[in-house]
Amino acid sequence: MLRHAEALGGFGVVLRKGDPERGSILLVISSRGRHVACLERVLSLDGTYSWRAVGPGESASSIEIADFLAKRARFDEDSWVLELDIPDAERFIAETTAAG
Repeated sequence: MLRHAEALGGFGVVLRKGDPERGSILLVISSRGRHVACLERVLSLDGTYSWRAVGPGESASSIEIADFLAKRARFDEDSWVLELDIPDAERFIAETTAAG
């Protein structure tokens, strides 16, 4: 994900390292410093993974995002959190959620 963000002209950083084998993955996506969405990788009933939108909506404040991430960390100590700042975030989200 980090390399993909860089290939798109953006950048990414690991905000929280989780368990490499069991941790869920949460993406905090922004575009030019403006929050766009949070995506979580979830296991579907059929055994495949997909991405779904979770957490604070578009243009949420940094305080709202920090509160959301703190609550998630208390709920799932194994989780990974990546922050991606991508020029065309809406397109990235559409492609990522379509690909699963």
